[in-house]
Amino acid sequence: MNTPAASWVRSAVDLVFPRNCQICTTALEESEHGVICAACLGTVKWIEPPFCRQCASPFAGAVTGEMWHCGYCQDLHFQFSQAVAATRAEGVVRDAIHRLKYNREMYYATHLQAWLLAAAQRWIDWRAWDGIVPVPLHPRKHREREFNQATVLAEALGAAVNRPVWPTALRRVKDTATQTKLHAKERVQNLRGAFVARRADSVAGKRVVLVDDVFTTGATLDGCAKVLRVAGAVDVLALTVARGI
Repeated sequence: MNTPAASWVRSAVDLVFPRNCQICTTALEESEHGVICAACLGTVKWIEPPFCRQCASPFAGAVTGEMWHCGYCQDLHFQFSQAVAATRAEGVVRDAIHRLKYNREMYYATHLQAWLLAAAQRWIDWRAWDGIVPVPLHPRKHREREFNQATVLAEALGAAVNRPVWPTALRRVKDTATQTKLHAKERVQNLRGAFVARRADSVAGKRVVLVDDVFTTGATLDGCAKVLRVAGAVDVLALTVARGI
């Protein structure tokens, strides 16, 4: 029904969710949700087996079994027992993550949440996991950004899989330099002592899914998982939208 009220509502929605694809500018169909068109969504590179059980890195060759440990992980001892990532951190996915995080274009959250949920439902048996913890931001960065993308993802995931989200379980106490240009060993050093348990009672004796947007070297997720383990978590699984390759 095309009433003035309906037109006003549609105009308001269009301000929040632009009706042109924000990647290629093609006009979106009425049936398309979010801000990325079907053609651009079709370029997303999903992580399919075989991929590393520990860091979610995909492998192009033939490997016995769906999940294995890659060369990168052979000499590493992550504090999370397994990592799951939905997509490769490139193209449309990388653009969506950056625009959400750095430009506050919140309408991209719809797509990030959908990608995360697709992997979470495909690869995780939620009967075995008790709750979800988002990777925290330092308070200064949180004030600047006005939101934590990991919490945005975790809350949508928790609602979809019917698991509690514990956003205050961890606190970031070290205002670290950006990790973007650091190598793996530098990232580990940069994050040493960066996280503490804020609500240890919420994770003690629990199996926890740790959520973030991107797995690059695993240093951030490992630092958080270590603190969760010390706080009494019996197992930690790392779940991200994307895996840097």
